[in-house]
Amino acid sequence: MKAVIATNKNLWQRWLTVPEIIYANDANYIPHIRQDVAGIFNPAKNKLYAQGSAACWLLLDDSGKAIGRIAAFLSKKYSTAQKQKTGGIGFFECVDNDEAALLLLNTATEWLKELGVVAIDGPINFGEKEAYWGLLIENFTDMGSFRMNYNPPYYRRFFENFGFQIYYEQLCYKRDLHVPAQEVFVRKSKQLMQDSSFRVTNARGRSLEQIAFDFVTIYNAAWAVHGGFKPMKIEQARKAINAMRPIMDRDIMVFAYHDDKPIGFYINLPEVNEFMQHVHGKMNALGMLRFLYYKMFGKRQVMVGIVFGVDKEYHGRGVEGAMIKYCEEHIVTLNRYHETILTWIGDFNPKMIHIAENLGASLYRKLATYRLYLNKSRPFERHPML
Repeated sequence: MKAVIATNKNLWQRWLTVPEIIYANDANYIPHIRQDVAGIFNPAKNKLYAQGSAACWLLLDDSGKAIGRIAAFLSKKYSTAQKQKTGGIGFFECVDNDEAALLLLNTATEWLKELGVVAIDGPINFGEKEAYWGLLIENFTDMGSFRMNYNPPYYRRFFENFGFQIYYEQLCYKRDLHVPAQEVFVRKSKQLMQDSSFRVTNARGRSLEQIAFDFVTIYNAAWAVHGGFKPMKIEQARKAINAMRPIMDRDIMVFAYHDDKPIGFYINLPEVNEFMQHVHGKMNALGMLRFLYYKMFGKRQVMVGIVFGVDKEYHGRGVEGAMIKYCEEHIVTLNRYHETILTWIGDFNPKMIHIAENLGASLYRKLATYRLYLNKSRPFERHPML
């Protein structure tokens, strides 16, 4: 058994297809799009390579059969956010064999040690947190959301036996859209909407540029309360909104305004895995045709709330309630979606957890971001509370 770095085309293609081996008999698994994963490790597409590096290893058994994989990476952006030199590992897959897992984790750890890291987080993405982040630790019984990690239960044993500890839990909530909004939201919505200078609407009729402008305005005003916050630039917002375009449903993208100033958003997208399960991880010509067909004619059930925020100056005034009440009156009545999933909330964010619980949403899935300190005598610290 050996771990080989995926430096040529053959090894790279085998690295990309390891999940097909691990999940061959798992009906709940929906493959990630290969081109999407490959792009993360393409310096021409991933800007983190400008001040970072990454490596990928394929694990082969004694007969040369692929039985696992791992990636390790270090970026200045992530280390700066962690206020210490912190590496990452991710895209881990392995057969149920402790020796195999140990070899993979050791290989990645030694590579990061040589780069001088003091801590390692995983499994995470060599990119943003909205994709490929965390280890699934509760609820292995459904397909999960697009670009969200899925793994067998035994992976937790591998990480914890190696010495990783949970840095924070990632809580996923689900809500039946046909359940009426809680009274607290109804009351606050009524109070706010008595003032005609406030309005809540969807994104229908608005250009991508207008949506991007409203998005970045609200995002920067809502997240400025967090320490170390770095404002989003309009170029970043344009890129994010443009990336949503192929799956965007403007009817479920909700914005709140005060005298035409954007002050709140509740951005939802269709659950893409309802389409992607027919693509089999291959967004080639045939995969694209399948995706478009099921997007147009497939039955939808679930929408995903990817971000929810209100300008800090309007906290406590009922904007949250007004947007939630709008969803009940204008999205549920479309009879297009029946459930909503809230993109994971860190257990360090009690305010957002409180909002999810007040919504009547139920916790249905947990992932965890693990951390390993290379100095074994260092006391372990969980993620600070917001």
